[in-house]
Amino acid sequence: MNQVKPKIGLLALTLELYETLSPQLRMNRENWVKSRVVPKLQQDFDVVFNHAVYNTQTISNEIRCFEQEKADAIVVLFLCYSPSQVALPALQQTSLPIVIWNTQELFAVDENYSGKELNENHGVHGTHDLGNVLCRSGIPFEIFTSHLSDDDPFVDMRDYLIAIQTVNSMRGSKFALIGYPFPGMGDFAVDTTKLVCDFGASYGMVSVEEYIKRSANAEAKEVDQIVGDYRQLYDVASDITEFDLQMTARSEIAFRQIVKEHELSGLTYQFTAFGEDERTSTVPFVAISRLMGEGVGFGGEGDLVATTATTMFNRLTRGAATFSEIFTTDFAGNALFFSHMGESNISMARKDRKIPLVARPGQITKTLHRQLSLVTSMEPGPATFCVLALTSDGYKIIMSLGEIEDFGPLPQLCVPHSKFRLDFDVRDFLSDYVRQGGPHHNAICLGDVRKRLVYLADLINAEIVEL
Repeated sequence: MNQVKPKIGLLALTLELYETLSPQLRMNRENWVKSRVVPKLQQDFDVVFNHAVYNTQTISNEIRCFEQEKADAIVVLFLCYSPSQVALPALQQTSLPIVIWNTQELFAVDENYSGKELNENHGVHGTHDLGNVLCRSGIPFEIFTSHLSDDDPFVDMRDYLIAIQTVNSMRGSKFALIGYPFPGMGDFAVDTTKLVCDFGASYGMVSVEEYIKRSANAEAKEVDQIVGDYRQLYDVASDITEFDLQMTARSEIAFRQIVKEHELSGLTYQFTAFGEDERTSTVPFVAISRLMGEGVGFGGEGDLVATTATTMFNRLTRGAATFSEIFTTDFAGNALFFSHMGESNISMARKDRKIPLVARPGQITKTLHRQLSLVTSMEPGPATFCVLALTSDGYKIIMSLGEIEDFGPLPQLCVPHSKFRLDFDVRDFLSDYVRQGGPHHNAICLGDVRKRLVYLADLINAEIVEL
């Protein structure tokens, strides 16, 4: 999904009166759309465009086509003025999100401006007319104003449409819990019926026994191939044996089969549940870290809310989000130390060295064999802390911009870890975060993705808070 462009239906409007007053106008504007506008849009979007439309019936037919093509949204483009009541009936009936793109072919109005330029560049007041009636009708919409010659004419619209695509992609997604939620962790306790209703996804269970059996039945050829990947891609610690790698590879094969055969978009497990079955070979820390790097969502300790959130954030950022947790405060450096038991999105690892592959010095839960972990430290640079928090009546997205420091991996640590430096006092952040009801599981996204998060929050009816 991270490689798929948002699909838009381009609703290009003209005025029916011009069919007699200026019969060449629609064809002229349509040619501009086909030759200049659509090719530019196609750099960022999958575009559905047939022809310019000018009356209620042709507009309805065009929107019906967009729905059949499963567009993520309708982008309304005024090629000249078009009265709002002509388009309103069809826009009232569609379930597709509506975006008005306010633009024109002409860049400057100067002394050469004539009747020709006027006829071909007078759509702006159509946006006023339509925006007004949409507001009065209670129909939500977004509007963006730009010109094709701008450095990045779709920068805001792209963020919004990716947010729409992300929300749309959650419908029909499947998530699973292996084991049970960590006893007593109340900040992610949730009725899965609420998640189904709010996100349109489904939530099921996968047994630890299935994981054990799939690990035991992994084919030797596939095991050898994955072990080869480990040795080639990672900095394998000297004390790790071939047997350790094979058991870890079997664990990964089991998880890949579970994800594929259950058609999962994300999953969560409770690590102690693995240790309750004496047949468990190892804990799948390496498996889930690699799967996160391929877009599979994850939340620790049986946290289905975090699993849902990291899946959304990963899609929203095109693969640059990871599940994590604040473990320690660096008061001296005004930073937060992030880590977890062994799970992190390896696609976000720093690029100047291989990720260490190490064995935990002690077992976090009882298994037959050693537990390996990829010690991922994230690529330094701007990053966004974000979390989907449960509230008394819904959801809240809490976000804050900061910087991943040039820190780690530390040779004495066997878990993923990174430092996130804030732009304001860490004391204020931590106190304000708790005041806002922030849970102990969270996500880190590479880059500044606050604008996309604002759009996402609006689309899922969540409160948005920036610290």
